[in-house]
Amino acid sequence: MKKACLLPCLLFAVIFVFLTGCREPQDLQFRSVKNLSVDDLGFNQSTLNAELVYYNPNNFGLELKRTDLAIYVDSTLLGHSVQDFQVKIPKREEFTLPLKINLDMKNLLKNSLFMLLNKEISLHLVGKVKVGKAGVFKSFPIDYRTVQRFSLFD
Repeated sequence: MKKACLLPCLLFAVIFVFLTGCREPQDLQFRSVKNLSVDDLGFNQSTLNAELVYYNPNNFGLELKRTDLAIYVDSTLLGHSVQDFQVKIPKREEFTLPLKINLDMKNLLKNSLFMLLNKEISLHLVGKVKVGKAGVFKSFPIDYRTVQRFSLFD
């Protein structure tokens, strides 16, 4: 009698673990930008380094392998960021994502007066990220829009 009950109970346990473990992951939550610095300042192109702080609300960790993003400020292309790296994203914790952006100085200078006079800017990221777990990675599209408070005089 015990052996007859063992198989259905084991099957139920496996199905339960599978169904509860395969929920749709929640989006990562943007927290802040820190350690902003400019490298390789030039007339045509410059490089901006920043660290983006995010929070992972999921019950599982992930790994970020690649980013390929176009960054727009108020509908004008600011620059591109293409990076290959291995960043561990812990479960239910904040983590830091290093970002290196190749700035298009023509577009930046064209909109610099507008950015200096406004207290808020519209930021738009478009591209792809490659995220995975246990060596299995998948590319996901990114289309993220936000309004950020920005002022040099505050």
